[in-house]
Amino acid sequence: MAHYLVTGVAGFIGSMVAKRLLSDGHTVIGVDNLSTGFLEAVPAGVSFIEAGIHEKETMSQLESEKFDAILHIAGQSGGEMSYEDPVYDLQANTQSTLLLLQLAKKINCTRVLYASTVSVYGEQENPEKISEDAPTFPKSFYGVGKLASEHYLRLYADQFNIESAALRLFNVYGPGQNLKNFKQGIASIYLAQALKNHHIHIKGSPDRFRDMVYIDDVVDAFCVLLKSPLKGSAIYNVSTAIKTTVGQLVSSIENALPFETTREFSGSTPGDVFGNTGCSKKLTADTGWKAKIDLNTGIDNMVKWALEQ
Repeated sequence: MAHYLVTGVAGFIGSMVAKRLLSDGHTVIGVDNLSTGFLEAVPAGVSFIEAGIHEKETMSQLESEKFDAILHIAGQSGGEMSYEDPVYDLQANTQSTLLLLQLAKKINCTRVLYASTVSVYGEQENPEKISEDAPTFPKSFYGVGKLASEHYLRLYADQFNIESAALRLFNVYGPGQNLKNFKQGIASIYLAQALKNHHIHIKGSPDRFRDMVYIDDVVDAFCVLLKSPLKGSAIYNVSTAIKTTVGQLVSSIENALPFETTREFSGSTPGDVFGNTGCSKKLTADTGWKAKIDLNTGIDNMVKWALEQ
C-alpha cells in the first residue's frame, strides 16, 4: 500500500486516476478547487481537500503528509480558455507545479508525475508521430505554462533529486469528461453540442486531425509510471499514433447517437494547430504501455455514458 497526493481529483483525469489507485489498495489525498471539477466526481475513499493547488495556503495543509508520489493533474486545461485569463492560466498550470515541487522537497517526496500536454509542441513541420525530442514552440498561453512546468521538473530533478515524469497527453476523451464545458476537450465539446441541440458546430476545417487517446489508457500510463524506475526528469508522449480527422471524429459521434444531427463549419479557435499525432514508443519501451482502445469503441462507451446522465 502506498500513499499518494492527486491534484485535480474532481476533474476528468484526476478522478479516474484516483479511482484506480484506490482500487489497487492505495490511499489517496485529493485536492481540487472545483473551478471546473465536480464534487460528485471525487471517488469515495479519497481524503478530499477543497482548495486551489496554486495557493501557498494549501501547501500548509499537506506538509505533515508522507507521500510516496505526487500526481499533479490539476490545472486549467484549455488553450482557448488560456487566452481569456492568461494570468490565472499561469497560476493554475505553472505556479501550482512550482509550489508542489517546493512541497516535495520539504517533505522529502522524491517522485512526481505531471500531466503535461501535446500543446507544448505547437505547430510542427512534421506533425505526424511527433517524438519527445521534437522542438517545442507552443501557440497558446496554456502550452507555454505547461512547458515551463516541465522545465521546473527538470531543475528539481537536477538540483534536488526529485525524480519526475511529464506525461504529454494528446487528446484525452471518454466517460466522465465534462460535458458542461464547451471550451475544453474536442470530443466532449462536439458530443455536448449534439446532445443539447442535435447540432454540432465545428470551428475550423474537418480535415484538421488529432491523436485521440482513451481515458482508461491514460490512467494505465500514470499507473505504470508509478511502478517504473525513474531517473531524473523523463518526458513521455501518451498517444496512439493514429491520425483521426475532425470529420472522422464527428462521424464517430454521430454514428453512436440514437438520433440525427446537423453540422456547421465556421470560425476558428485561438492557438489551435491544424494537426498532430504522437509517437509513444519511448513509453512502450520503458514500461510496456500501449494504447488499447480504438476510437469507435471509446466513443461508443462515451456516448452510452453521456446518454445515462
